[in-house]
Amino acid sequence: MICDLKPSGRYVATDLHRAGGIPQVLKILLGAGLLHGDCMTITGRTLAEELAAVADQPRADQDVIRPISKPLYAQGHLAILKGNLAPEGAVAKITGLKNPTITGPARVFDDEQSALQAILDGRIRAGDVLVLRYLGPKGAPGMPEMLAPTSVLIGAGLGESVGLITDGRFSGGTWGMVVGHVAPEAYAGGPIALVQEDDTITIDAHSLRLDLKLDDAELERRRAQWQTPAPRYTRGVLAKFAKLAASASRGAVLDADLF
Repeated sequence: MICDLKPSGRYVATDLHRAGGIPQVLKILLGAGLLHGDCMTITGRTLAEELAAVADQPRADQDVIRPISKPLYAQGHLAILKGNLAPEGAVAKITGLKNPTITGPARVFDDEQSALQAILDGRIRAGDVLVLRYLGPKGAPGMPEMLAPTSVLIGAGLGESVGLITDGRFSGGTWGMVVGHVAPEAYAGGPIALVQEDDTITIDAHSLRLDLKLDDAELERRRAQWQTPAPRYTRGVLAKFAKLAASASRGAVLDADLF
């Protein structure tokens, strides 16, 4: 983590721009061997050519952008979790968490609004793990961000004591024990669709695991009983997107079968 930016850091985007901006960040990453310099850009020049005039290291009179040798944190703010609840992976945002692990009973919601109301009504307690599903590329459709429920959890003082997992996504401003992009999504029959109230879920960003405490036989029994819900849209662009969208693990692209 080489940029000191809000919401967990000190500076904002304009400070980053004055300190050299994204070109300076890219040049640092390029110099560290973390980017492909021969990648073609929209200008018709390679990434290395675009960055040729940018300094190898950030200016000494600013501390928004750090050199690789002196990072803000040794580990970034995102962790990719896998397990029987997310065979294709999920994305955990772990910035600033004292202990990015939790095991607790599932509180299951099939839409954002009902989950939000449950939090507002005080029905979510410390130690619970919220499951917000059918909010993925196909299910929503379009994978909306879950900023409202996470904001209310923070306001209720539950940011570090309640977990939240979803096949939807989060914005950059989200903070707390949150896991998004769970794949496969619920609408496609992913394991998140099989979770029931009070099932035990473990989020462990240390071991990069997202697990449902059920054996394979029980998961298969539930899968045999599960049915694809009726689509939220049956015509128009959203219906078309829901029909064509690939898994979040593949970027929710519409032409996955071509590659």
